[in-house]
Amino acid sequence: MTSNAAEPGIRLARKTWANLSRRACIALREITKTYNFSIAVGDLLYLDEHWYVTHSGLLGLARRSRCAGIHAHPILAFCDPSAARWAFKATVFKSRNCRGFVGYGDADPSNVSSLVRGAEMRVAETRAVNRALRKAYGIGMCSAEEIGSFAEIAQSSRNSKKLRPQPTNGNYGGPKVRDRLCQIIRQHQLDPTLVKAYATDFCGTKTLREATREQVENFVQHLTDWAEKDRNALQCQLNSYLGNKEGAA
Repeated sequence: MTSNAAEPGIRLARKTWANLSRRACIALREITKTYNFSIAVGDLLYLDEHWYVTHSGLLGLARRSRCAGIHAHPILAFCDPSAARWAFKATVFKSRNCRGFVGYGDADPSNVSSLVRGAEMRVAETRAVNRALRKAYGIGMCSAEEIGSFAEIAQSSRNSKKLRPQPTNGNYGGPKVRDRLCQIIRQHQLDPTLVKAYATDFCGTKTLREATREQVENFVQHLTDWAEKDRNALQCQLNSYLGNKEGAA
């Protein structure tokens, strides 16, 4: 990627993160030039004046590099399901003849945000895969999913107007609610499929069609508040559903 090709990403980054420093812009230019990461599709996040690569960004790099395969499995000796404690080992094979690059990841309630409690197993697997991919492709910066926790987001949905529970009939709570959700997705450049997966989990239903209007209203309010207060943390939460993206489509 040429220097000129990186400029649209830098302009978008400045719009997304108002506190972006000149040093951060220089670093972004080098990162995008070296790895062809894209701000627009969520490959990178800017947190506490540092750049972090996302799980989706690493998978995209592996795909572009024609990665031969990724294998991940739990390390049972370090797992305790009753305590929601998980440890995974991941191995990345850059080619068929590659002996593999190994990465480890762990997760438990003490090192994940309360927003992803109950998903510790997935977080541990994602962290292991991320570390293996970073080793395989020589990426020194940490991945966003490896960070222990993010700022807690207040559940303002408690203050939202309570509506009588009604079936959504597959339209996500009616035209007005659906329009608000689409607007949030466009405004904050979120992945619609990941948002849908998160909404289903948030509402506690197998499919979004089964959620009540009240549940969907609460989710939309929650998503709005979180996106405005800390889009970076929200993006990382959505990235935890990447494994379900294909099935949720």
